Amino acid sequence: MAAMAVVGTWNLENLYRPGGEFGPRDPAAYEAKLKALSGTITRISPDVLGVEEVGDPAALGDLVSLLGGEWHVALSRHPDARGIRVGFVSRLPLQVLHDIAGFSHPLSPVQADDNGATTFQTSRGVLAVRVEPRPGTTLDLVVCHLKSKLLSFPGKRFQPRDEGERARFGAYALYRRSAEAVTVRTLADGLLDRQGDKRGVIVLGDLNDEPEAATTQILLGPPGSEIGTVGERRPDKGDATRLWNLAPLIPEAERHSRVYHGRGELIDHILVSRAVLERVESVRSVVDHGLPSVGDEPAARRDAADSDHAPIVATLSI
Repeated sequence: MAAMAVVGTWNLENLYRPGGEFGPRDPAAYEAKLKALSGTITRISPDVLGVEEVGDPAALGDLVSLLGGEWHVALSRHPDARGIRVGFVSRLPLQVLHDIAGFSHPLSPVQADDNGATTFQTSRGVLAVRVEPRPGTTLDLVVCHLKSKLLSFPGKRFQPRDEGERARFGAYALYRRSAEAVTVRTLADGLLDRQGDKRGVIVLGDLNDEPEAATTQILLGPPGSEIGTVGERRPDKGDATRLWNLAPLIPEAERHSRVYHGRGELIDHILVSRAVLERVESVRSVVDHGLPSVGDEPAARRDAADSDHAPIVATLSI
C-alpha cells in the first residue's frame, strides 16, 4: 500500500502575540486563538503546511509548541509593513531554496499611489523549500501571499473619498498582484526546469483571487489541460512547464476558503506539476472549523479566536 503525504496551506490571520498595534489585546484572546489553530492543524495532520500572515515569529513558535512531536519551521525574511510573512511548518526537514521579494526581470516597477510612487517589491516574500517525503523522492514547494483585494487608502483609511479613488487604488492593487503572480510563476519555472512531468513542484498560498481570476490564471502556464477538460489526462509538451490548480477537486460544498460579505470565495489554492497531479488522492477545504463572514475593516477581528480562512489540504500518494 502506497504511503501518503498531506500538504496544505492556511492563512492564520494576523498571528501576533498579545499587545502591539495588531495583536490581540489580552492574553486570553491569544490563548483561545492558539488553541483553535492548533486543534485544526492537529486534526488535518499535515506533513507540510504553508502558512500566511505570521505577524510574529515567536507566536508561530507558541503555536508549534502545542502541536506535539518534532516540527521544522522556515519563515521568509521579507515581511510586509505590518510584519506579516509567509512560511512553512513541517514534520519533514526543510531545505530553503529561495526567499525572494523583488519582481522578476524584466518587469518594471508598478504605480502604488496617486502621487506616482512605484514599487518593485512583492507585498511579502515568496519562500521556496524542498522536502523529502521518502528517500529519493523530493517535493519543491513555494508559498506566497499575493497583494490583498482589501484596499487601503491614504491616511490609513479603508473607505475611499469617492468612487474615482476606489477605482484607482483597486488598479494599483491589481498591478502589484499581477506582477507578484508573474514573479511566482517565474520562480516555479526555475523549479520545474521544463521537467514538470518528472519533478514534484507545488505552489500554494493565499492568492487573494479566485480560480478564474486573471492573476490566478497567470500561475498555470500553458492553457488547455485544466482539471475537468478533455486535455487533463492527455499528455502534451505543455506538461513540462504546466501547473494544475487543484480547486476543481475540492468537494463542491467546500469549494471556498473565506466568506466575504456573506459570499463564499476560494482565494487559497494549491497548484501542482504533472508529476504531483498523478499522485493526488484527495483535496479538501476545511471549512468545518467555522468561517465567519468578514468585511473591510481588519481591526474588527483583532481579538478573533480563530482564522477567517479555511486550510486547503491535499493528500498525495508517495
